[in-house]
Amino acid sequence: MRGVKLELRCPQRVHGIIADPQVDWSFDELLSELNAVDHKLQASSLVPLPFSKTHSSDLSVVVHAEKNRKPFVMHVSDDDDDDDDVVNSGHFACDEIYLSDDVDSDSDSSAEAQCSLMDKGGVIEGALIELSHEHQLSVAEEIRSRISAFGSDFTNEKEKLTNAISRAEKSKEARRELDRKRDLQYQRIIAEALDNHLTDVQRHHEYKSQIEEKKIRDDAAIEESKRKQKALQEEKVRQEKMKSEEAKRQAEKKREEEMKAKAKALEDEKRAAKEAAMLSMAESQRKAAEALTASNEPNKPSSGNVVKGAESGLKMEEKRVQMYKQVIGKDVVSEMDSNKEYRSHGMQMARRIKTITGTKENVRTKADELVKLMNSTFPQSVNIGIFADKIVSQSTNASSNSVLYGYGHVIVMVTSKIPHAMEILLAKLNKVCIFTVPKYLSYSEGAFESREAYYKAIGYEEEDGKLESTDTYVGRLTQHMKLYAALIQTEVDGFRNLHGIEEGWKWLARFLNALPANIYTGVALQAFIELAGFGMYKRYKNQFKKLLNIISQDFLKALKEREDPKVTKVVISLENYIQSNEFLKEPEGWRLQDSLLSHGFVPNESDDQQQYYNNNNNNNNSSGGYGYKGYQQQYNYNSPNRYVYQR
Repeated sequence: MRGVKLELRCPQRVHGIIADPQVDWSFDELLSELNAVDHKLQASSLVPLPFSKTHSSDLSVVVHAEKNRKPFVMHVSDDDDDDDDVVNSGHFACDEIYLSDDVDSDSDSSAEAQCSLMDKGGVIEGALIELSHEHQLSVAEEIRSRISAFGSDFTNEKEKLTNAISRAEKSKEARRELDRKRDLQYQRIIAEALDNHLTDVQRHHEYKSQIEEKKIRDDAAIEESKRKQKALQEEKVRQEKMKSEEAKRQAEKKREEEMKAKAKALEDEKRAAKEAAMLSMAESQRKAAEALTASNEPNKPSSGNVVKGAESGLKMEEKRVQMYKQVIGKDVVSEMDSNKEYRSHGMQMARRIKTITGTKENVRTKADELVKLMNSTFPQSVNIGIFADKIVSQSTNASSNSVLYGYGHVIVMVTSKIPHAMEILLAKLNKVCIFTVPKYLSYSEGAFESREAYYKAIGYEEEDGKLESTDTYVGRLTQHMKLYAALIQTEVDGFRNLHGIEEGWKWLARFLNALPANIYTGVALQAFIELAGFGMYKRYKNQFKKLLNIISQDFLKALKEREDPKVTKVVISLENYIQSNEFLKEPEGWRLQDSLLSHGFVPNESDDQQQYYNNNNNNNNSSGGYGYKGYQQQYNYNSPNRYVYQR
């Protein structure tokens, strides 16, 4: 027998009870409605129903069912039938089935009629069981789907975690490799630094040993020189003694001959007078020729007594003149004046030199530009000649001392890369200003044919066929001496000054030893001290003070004795400089701009004493013994205005 699925359609309401539940009830609302039906059935029945329940059909269901919109379905299964098919029948209308108290049958027949119907409570409970079963299946399916989703998410998260761990391991390994490389690099840097340090230490020790060896050699050379000088003096004394003895013998012989020649005295006197006249005429002609030569070559007077200067300085000047002639020469000078390309090249250099100021950036830029111009396609001799000529000529137009200090820096930076340019520049400077040698020419009627020739010889220039005024000459002399002073005391980091502060000490010693005191030498000394005094004091300390004392006590005293009103201003300026200790103050422009200027710097002698001693020893060794240490003051009273320094 096939299972039959019956769907009963009951009346909407029976005695106010809803027989057909709402399709959208929840499980709790359905239970509540069933309990209400039980209570109403018990209350409306007059006699107890044989199938009525003594308790309400209150089912405790733990799991809440979802909304079920299907109508009640009753399944009637046949155990003997193996077929699980379910046949949906039509709806059974229950409109005519209801309970009534007007039935004429007795209570037994009523009970039998009620027994023929299925207990409504059992049907509801079956429906509830079916709903609960369906709910359990849906919940189980949902749980399985959620478990599957959770497993999928768990697998994905596990893979992400594995990938993250793998990336972290790789990053860690890369970091370890980077740290290892850095450690190796740091070790290599430390090893290189240590090697450089050891190399520097070794080089320093070698340098110190070389200095010591050089000092020993120089001391030996000095001793040998003293020995030779002593031997020479002894030989000179011996020769003079021999000459004296020979002179005595000749005098005695002459007296004997005079006794025999009295008869011929008159004739001899006449002959001697005639010879003397002839000699006088020849001497006059010789002096005239020498004076003419001196006018053509102003810087080379014919008489040795005319030139005043230290022998070493004059030899150095002659050496520079020879180098100037070899490198530059008359042909190059004439070409520089006539060749348009050379003139244009010179104008480019002049423009750079004109715009030199006292700032670091400007000095560095101008020096680089001048080096590039001097390394151009033109001959090196032309480039050096133009550079020297423009520097010397433009220095007379410098507006302040700071500009001249800037010139000094540019010269040091250029000549450190082109060394020959320094000697050519100094030769040019010695030519236009003899006091930079230092050298002085004394006037002599026999050496110069006129005062005009003498003035030209010491550096006066012609203006419109006439000699320039003394004020103009002194002004140009001052500028040239300031340029020289700025050069000798200039120190530039990373560059070597080929004519440094030790040359300034030599100049000052030669100046005081050989040159007389007059308006020209006074102005030259004032200009030099004004720009180089601070640098000289920084290097030589108390020894420089001693030279200033010599200047104050002897040179200025000799200037005052001349009673020349023109030198009064020079004397006052030098006295103020020395008495007010201006050499202790840093001059304006001495330090290039972009750094602080110190106008009250007073060096501490004790702080720099050891370094000063070492520097001086090096200077003495390298400059042939012109350091301050070997000089002692000795004023020569028999020769006014002369300052003799003996070793």
